[in-house]
Parts: sequence; structure tokens; C-alpha cells
Amino acid sequence: MSRTDGADVAVVGGGWAGCAAAVELAAAGCRVTLYEAARMLGGRARAVEVKGPAGERRLDNGQHILLGAYRDSLKLLRRVGVDPRAAFLRLPLQMRYPPAARLMDFAAPRLPAPLHVLAALLGAKGLEREDKLALARFSTSARWMGWQLHADCSVAELLERFDQTPRLQRLLWAPLCIAALNTPPERASARVFLAVLRDSLGAKRAASDMLLPRVLLDALFPEAARAWLERRGARVLTGTRVSSVVPDGARWRVGNDAGCLVHDAVVVAAPPWQAASLLRALPPLAQTCAQLDAFDYEPISTVYLQYEPGTRLPLPFCALLDAPDQGLWGQFAFDRGQLDGDRGEQDGLLAIVVSAAGDAAAQPQEALACAVAKQLADAFAMPVLAAPRWTQVITEKRATFACTPGLARPANATALPGLFLAGDYTASDYPATLEAAVRSGVQAAQALLKGRKP
Repeated sequence: MSRTDGADVAVVGGGWAGCAAAVELAAAGCRVTLYEAARMLGGRARAVEVKGPAGERRLDNGQHILLGAYRDSLKLLRRVGVDPRAAFLRLPLQMRYPPAARLMDFAAPRLPAPLHVLAALLGAKGLEREDKLALARFSTSARWMGWQLHADCSVAELLERFDQTPRLQRLLWAPLCIAALNTPPERASARVFLAVLRDSLGAKRAASDMLLPRVLLDALFPEAARAWLERRGARVLTGTRVSSVVPDGARWRVGNDAGCLVHDAVVVAAPPWQAASLLRALPPLAQTCAQLDAFDYEPISTVYLQYEPGTRLPLPFCALLDAPDQGLWGQFAFDRGQLDGDRGEQDGLLAIVVSAAGDAAAQPQEALACAVAKQLADAFAMPVLAAPRWTQVITEKRATFACTPGLARPANATALPGLFLAGDYTASDYPATLEAAVRSGVQAAQALLKGRKP
């Protein structure tokens, strides 16, 4: 399609996938209308208003880490005017526990790949010789396999197959699996896990870097995307819920709170359960709806602990040893004050992430926050951390789909011309990450554009 074609396209859903699709379409000259039921863009990766002792404040609804390998996300940020160098704290690939815990300290130096991983392995503290040999054996075998599996299995089965030591599984593989796939190793897809490792352990050094947002998630991308879209004439309709998507000849009628608008094509970028409710009335999409209905979901809880200004952790980001049966829920701790830099807006604020958080989410919020604060105080040998000034627990009950072996995920194109799907759940070798969402949005837009070429 030429840039002057000017097709009228609706994008339903203003999360990262929907925003990515809208930007790609607008850049190609389409007239874009972006519908979002919430008052702000960002979907499940946004900032929210919460009430604290000093009044309302903004917090992310979850803590995210990106990788240097997230090429589509970084390209999209640059396109809408966000400088990744300023927006992220870039750290080398690492899995570091609190120094006081003396568990494991694995951090890759800034050397060319694969020397950076080899040097990290040789210099890793807290691992025995048999652990290092097992890790080297796994990495070498996975690289030889091209980081691929012909027959999917669970991550736990994969690790047993490659004789990974219990210590490695406890301190490295299980935390990585839960963080990346938000699914416990016993139920997580080894094929998808290997794809994540391919872009971290098996990638170039810069691609394996970990990128920690310095700003709130809405400022990281959605706000910039909205401004970019509106400068190009796109309509961004927040607070507008879409109730129906119905064919109208060769076009599509999109029913919404304000009435009904007709578009040439539609990208449905809503979560799977919402997409299914919109598409269920369309008989040709029965199989697609069955796939959407088959997803199970995993929650993520983020526990925010506010301390006195100046309170700092030894590291801006570190792993925690979780053991729910012992009341140890947190898996990763983030010092938002160190990420915030000179702005000081989050000074003394810590964010502790609990992935695959079904049991944690069932706890009373105050009890969970107290347990996590005690866990931090013990792990860092800092008694002051046991008594935060203020706490807030934010749980996304359906943060991601459960990334299980052999999971069938729908394609971007549907059985109906002019109707496409976008979201982190569509067919991909990645789990439900921001990069998966962005790639899906871009791919849905490109499929739409390709279909409209004369």
C-alpha cells in the first residue's frame, strides 16, 4: 500500500501491541483510530494512581525488565521520540543475590560474546565446580542445538535432561524461567525458554544487556506514542469501550460507547479474553475463539515499600531466594530510587516482584507486604527494611498467559479479510513480554498493509 492510500483503520486496544500497530499504520499513511476503554494507554504495562499517606501518587502496575535484544521495542521507542539511553539503566547480564546472603553473584563483564558469559561463569561466586561445569555443558549443548527443541517439554524436564545441579536450578534456572515466562519450571515451555536464553546467554553482549526503566511505564512509551499519533492526525479515543466488531460489506462497523464508526480494516489488540468476546459472534472465527478461550493465566504481584529518603540497596536490582512455604515471596528487588537518578521522585522506594504469584495474591495485602519487608531485612542484613513507612501491593491477576509446552497461539491474520489480531499472546517464539506485544502489533500492521497493496 502506498503512503497516500489513506486506508481508515481501527485499532481496538491501547496497550503496547495496539500502540505499536497504530504507529506502524500511521507511519504508512493510514488514517488511524485507536480505541482504549481505560482513561490512559498502556494496557497491562502502565502507571496507576494509588493513595498513600501523603495523598495520591503514581506507581507502575508492575516492574518490567527489557533486554538489549528487544530490537522492535527499542526501534519503536526511538520512532516516537524516546531516547533509550536516557530512558533505561543498562546493566550487563547478571543474576546477583544480596551480598549478605552469600548465595550467588553472576555478572557478565563487558566483553565480546561469548567471552562475556565465559568470564561471568569463571568469576561467579557461590557456585561450586560441578555447578559451573553443568552450566557450561548446558550452554554449549543449547548453542549446538541452535537453542531449539523439535519436541517441546517442560523446563524442569529440560534441566533434568542436561543434568543441571539442584543448586543451579534453584539459584539460576528457576528464577530466570519464572521471570521470563511467568510460569513455574514444572509447567513452563522449554522451547520458549530456550528462545529467551538464545537472546540472553546466547546473544551478543549488547543484546544480552538488561534494561531497567528509569521512568514510569506510561512515560516510557504510551504517552509518547499518543503524542506522536495525534501529531499525525490519528484519533486516540481513551475511555471508549468497543462493544462490537461487525463486517459491513468490505468494511467493518466498530460499535463503541459513542455510537458506531465504519473502518476499512480492524486490528483487535485487546487481551485474549476481551478479543474472544468481540469475535465470538463471527462464525468463521470459531477456531480462533477456541484458541483464545484455551489460555490459562498467571498473576504477578508487585510489592512497593516506601522508606526514608536516602534508603538504598547495595544493588539497583538483585535476585531474592523465594520459598513460599517459609513466607519468602519476593523473587526480585528493584531500588527505584537508584533507577530514578537525579529526579528524586522515587527516593527510598523499593519494588519487589512476585511472578507466578497465585499463592502470594491469595494473601492479605498487608500480610504479604510485611512478609516481603522482613524477607528484605533478612536478605540484606538491614533491619531498617523490616519497617517501611508505607506499602502498596499491586496484583495483575491475568498478567500473562501461562506459557506451557505445545501451547497453540493464534496468528495475526484471521479467517476474515481486513481483521487482524495483535497481542503478546499471538504466535511467536517469545513469552508474554513487551517485546512480544510490540512485535505482534508491528506484524499485524504489516500484514494489513500487505493485504491492501494493489
